[in-house]
Amino acid sequence: MDLGLKGRVVVVSGAAKGIGAAVARAFAEEGARVALLDRDVTAGGALARELPGSLFVAVDLFAENGCRDALRVVQQQLGPVDVLVNNAGVNDAVSLQGSPGDFLASLRRNLLHVYELTHGAHDDLVRGRGAIINIGSKVGFTGQGGTSGYAAAKGAIHSLTREWAAALARHGVRVNAVIPAECDSDQYRQWFARQPDPELARRKVAGLVPLETRLTRPDEIADAVVWLASRRSSHVTGQHLFVDGGYTHLDRALTSSHQW
Repeated sequence: MDLGLKGRVVVVSGAAKGIGAAVARAFAEEGARVALLDRDVTAGGALARELPGSLFVAVDLFAENGCRDALRVVQQQLGPVDVLVNNAGVNDAVSLQGSPGDFLASLRRNLLHVYELTHGAHDDLVRGRGAIINIGSKVGFTGQGGTSGYAAAKGAIHSLTREWAAALARHGVRVNAVIPAECDSDQYRQWFARQPDPELARRKVAGLVPLETRLTRPDEIADAVVWLASRRSSHVTGQHLFVDGGYTHLDRALTSSHQW
């Protein structure tokens, strides 16, 4: 199926690994020119060599002017931005017991760069009637406990998805969010590895997902992102699309009897 993305310039933040890398690959398969923004030079460079026509920009998105400078490189080398995927972020476990400084640092890691990249790409997106896809988290809807900074940031991203959809509708720019829950990402694999019994921990989490009792694959997240960026979703904006196997909304009775 031709999604109409061939030649489009797509910026993906946090693109070197995990969900971001899966998103980048999915856009490249559709013929888009993908800008990979990440501070992991090794992984980012390897992915850029794998994807024809892509560009890796080594950047610390949390640093002052990092987002601005990265977008400038993209615009100079690939052209105006047609699609922006705000993916970068980390569940950093900054809890209510952390200091206000810790909380603010978490917001910078998980929220401020989303605004900075969107602000910087605004004029390109308006001129090209582009699309923005924000990667949210079920934590911003359900809470988790022990992660105030991340929850606040993701909740804000969910709200900004609606705010920006409203603000940009008159320009033909669509803004949506994809919401993962229990996804088989690099970050989650690292968490499993730190548990006393990694395989048991993984089975327990997977057992909480109603559909097929498994973790969501990164490519399943990526498919939703690409669809939202494409002309196949031409009248979809301001939406939160949950790609989570029913984890967030379905009755817990569906998984309460699951045997480990």
